[in-house]
Amino acid sequence: MSDDSYVFEGPAEAPVPRDNNPPLSISELSFALKRTLEERFGHVRLRGEISKVNRHASGHVYLTLKDDKSAIDGVIWKGSVRGLGVQPEAGLEVIVTGKITSYPARSSYQIVIESMEAAGAGALLAQLERLKVRLRDEGLFELGRKKPLPQFPRTIGVITSPTGAVIRDVLHRIAERWPCRVIVWPVVVQGEAASGQVANAIRGFDAMTADGPIPRPDLLIVARGGGSVEDLWCFNDEALARTVAAARIPIISAVGHETDTTLIDFVSDRRAPTPTGAAEMATPVLADLRYAVADLDRRLVLAGGRLIEDRRTRLRAVARGLPARPEDLLALAQQRLDHVSSRLGSGLQRNVSVHERRLAGVGARLGPSLLERALERRSDRLSAVAARFKPTVERRLTRDRDRLNALSRALATLDPGRPKPGFARVENAEGDWITAAATLEAGQAVRLVFGDGARDATIDGGEPRSATPPAPKPAAKPKPPAPGQGNLF
Repeated sequence: MSDDSYVFEGPAEAPVPRDNNPPLSISELSFALKRTLEERFGHVRLRGEISKVNRHASGHVYLTLKDDKSAIDGVIWKGSVRGLGVQPEAGLEVIVTGKITSYPARSSYQIVIESMEAAGAGALLAQLERLKVRLRDEGLFELGRKKPLPQFPRTIGVITSPTGAVIRDVLHRIAERWPCRVIVWPVVVQGEAASGQVANAIRGFDAMTADGPIPRPDLLIVARGGGSVEDLWCFNDEALARTVAAARIPIISAVGHETDTTLIDFVSDRRAPTPTGAAEMATPVLADLRYAVADLDRRLVLAGGRLIEDRRTRLRAVARGLPARPEDLLALAQQRLDHVSSRLGSGLQRNVSVHERRLAGVGARLGPSLLERALERRSDRLSAVAARFKPTVERRLTRDRDRLNALSRALATLDPGRPKPGFARVENAEGDWITAAATLEAGQAVRLVFGDGARDATIDGGEPRSATPPAPKPAAKPKPPAPGQGNLF
């Protein structure tokens, strides 16, 4: 075959075009954007104002962060809510830390918040003011619900840090003024765990009993030194404030310096400017009490002396108005008293003798003969009554005896067990009494029991006679009268 020849092989197939930009599904694009956002913005810090806070029943918190131009949705998972520095509230300016992600179902992006803190002192104070207004509206700041402090406490409970100058100042001041038992409950007084530990300490002291191994304090002091608003913010916790308000033991709040104010200062029973001031407020001064008692004792002695002197002066003034000296007026009465008292012994002895003679005279008349005469009189009266009723009783007994004998004889004549002469008792083979002819059968063996013995017999086949007595015969007609005789009828 030459080069110029052609071979027909059929029509050639058309080439498949290739696309350099294949289409993506919506889910592929959404998840690609999600991965890009999370890789690029895996850790961001945002500052903004919270709005539209929604606490879901699952424990998650959904909110919106905004500034003057833009807004972004945010979510706080349930496990991160408790660890937040501040709790989200609408209108609070905060700084949050988290990662940017997307929500493919709505094609929107959001921030998953891991931590949250107030944006500054202004935001903290604004949040505190809102909380104050709410608690004030509930009546937790009312003076009528505050408990009075005990005047002489026997046990004082101190809730503070075990290290630092605060606890030493409080213990030293209490020992100087009023030596008593002090129980220290150690807690941290700064940071996220502080409010929970202080609240647990208050509830622990409140649960003690007076007769327990550790006596229940009469007073509590919550103490901490000064610091910034952020340092003291744990004492502005709402749960801690409600625990202080609900405590049964009076509480003195001594947090910070004179110019520092926390939320528990408003709900506690008394606020102290400093921890040392709280120790002074809780205890009296023992030396002052001793001085006061000694002064009262001295004034009592002086008042008693003045009272006696006043009565003595008045008595002397009254005595000068008497016609004679008081000794002369009392001399005659005293002499009469001496004379009467000297005769009192003999008079009592004579009185005893007189009563003794009267008792002997009366006792002499008492003897057996007096009782015997009374018995004889009553015996004679009983004999007379018996003699009067004896014939009547005997006659009645005789009559009743005769009646009883007659009834016994009649009963003996009617006894079926002892038939009278001319009568017999019919018994069957078993010894039962036959009382009706209809119960007998022909050829039946019976026994006839007479008064003097018994005989066996057999019933014949004749019909039993009726027990009904025969009818009486009609009366005979009267004979006609004889001729010549009159008829009386």
